[in-house]
Amino acid sequence: MFEDKRSKKILLVAHCALNQSAKLDQCAFYPGVIREVAEVLIDSDLGLLQMPCPELLCLGLDRQVKKGITPTVEEEDTRIAIRLIEDQSQLILHKIADDLIFQLLEYQKNGFTITGLVGMNGSPSCGVELTWANDEEKQGPGVFIRLLKEKLEQNDLAITMRGIKAYEPKEAVDVVKDFIFTISS
Repeated sequence: MFEDKRSKKILLVAHCALNQSAKLDQCAFYPGVIREVAEVLIDSDLGLLQMPCPELLCLGLDRQVKKGITPTVEEEDTRIAIRLIEDQSQLILHKIADDLIFQLLEYQKNGFTITGLVGMNGSPSCGVELTWANDEEKQGPGVFIRLLKEKLEQNDLAITMRGIKAYEPKEAVDVVKDFIFTISS
């Protein structure tokens, strides 16, 4: 089954890598996609599974910023990290993760290889190696990636994850190229 031109290799990609419009105000570094990264991903011939934006689905596009104030990005990232661990957000995050697990298991059941995940370092939700909490960038995964890792483990799915930063395009391209080379060999 599925013996056509598809590569049968799937790569999960953070929503904002392919849609900067979903980013927190003052955090979009591109009008649309992170162009340099998108070009590498397209050239890879991998199927791209764009993950939903956890922050958008939990807090809306405006992240529920109070009208009339202009918080710093750091203040907002801290507030978002706190909001993502609230009960209502956790229900949404579990649903997103469960939906992704279902898709991954479907791909795997049908002979596809899940080659990995590219997250967004520094994000309170989708950071892989770096996240944001308590007013500073910290080592470790964001709230959503941490939950997704738990659910992947529960379902015996091992996926390599790497993070990039939109404002470091050269480094992001190098990470994605290394990542794709590693998972392709």
